[in-house]
Amino acid sequence: DSIYGVAVTPDGKRVISGSEDNTLKVWNLTSQEELFTITGHSNLVRAIAVTPDGKRVISGSEDNTLKVWNLETAEEVFTLIGHSDSVYAVTVTPDGKRVISGSRDNTLKIWDLSSGEVIASFTGESRLYCCAVAPDGVTIVAGERSGRVHFLRLEGMEASP
Repeated sequence: DSIYGVAVTPDGKRVISGSEDNTLKVWNLTSQEELFTITGHSNLVRAIAVTPDGKRVISGSEDNTLKVWNLETAEEVFTLIGHSDSVYAVTVTPDGKRVISGSRDNTLKIWDLSSGEVIASFTGESRLYCCAVAPDGVTIVAGERSGRVHFLRLEGMEASP
C-alpha cells in the first residue's frame, strides 16, 4: 500500500508512516523493523506529525478527520472533527499545544491539543496542501493548489464561530 506521510520522533528512535490501508505503522529507526500498527481511520492516512515531547502522533486522513494517538499505547486520545473534506497536511507548534491542519476543503484549522477544539480557522482560495510553523510558534506558512503561499500569525487569526 502507498505511503502518504512519515514523521520521525524527536528522539530519533521511531518513524511513523501513514498509508493507503488506513493505518499508521510505527517503526524502529535503527533496526527498520515494524513495532506496531495503529488502526482507526476509515480512509487513507495522508499526513503525520509528532508532538515535540514524542508522546503523541497526529494523523490526517481522507476520512476528513485528524486523530491524536498515544504513541506508547497506540490508543486514540481523541478525534478532531471540523474539516468537510480530506486532510492533506498536519503540523504541531513547537510548544506542543496546537495542531495546524490543511484540507481539501480550502481551510486551515488551528486546534487546541488539550481539548481537541478548533480555536481558529482560515479559508484559502483553493485546497491547502501543506503547512508549517516557524520556530517562533506563531508564524504559520501554508501552501495551496492555486500556487499561493499564505503567511499567517496565530495571535492575529480570528476565532472560529
